[in-house]
Amino acid sequence: MVYAIVKAGGRQEKVSVGTIVVMDRVQATPGETLELPALLLVDGEKVTTDAKKLAKVKVTAEVVRDEKGPKITILKYKNKTGYRKRQGHRQQLTRLKVTGIK
Repeated sequence: MVYAIVKAGGRQEKVSVGTIVVMDRVQATPGETLELPALLLVDGEKVTTDAKKLAKVKVTAEVVRDEKGPKITILKYKNKTGYRKRQGHRQQLTRLKVTGIK
């Protein structure tokens, strides 16, 4: 089985062909192709970590859609002072489908 560890949005993800990856928002339209940098490649029994060899490896992914992550509620409270602050956040994400590892 061929798989690779790629850098995707500040994190490392294990991907193979057909894998869906959710990463931080990328400025790309749905259907567009992106290339992800490989950090490690496993091809059957052979493991490649050499930077010179990995520079030749291309992991391509197609943008499926843009989406938002789950709502996170931030609540600050100080006792006896009447101080309360409520804030929310939803992370902007992009869903990718890995189309090839060459």
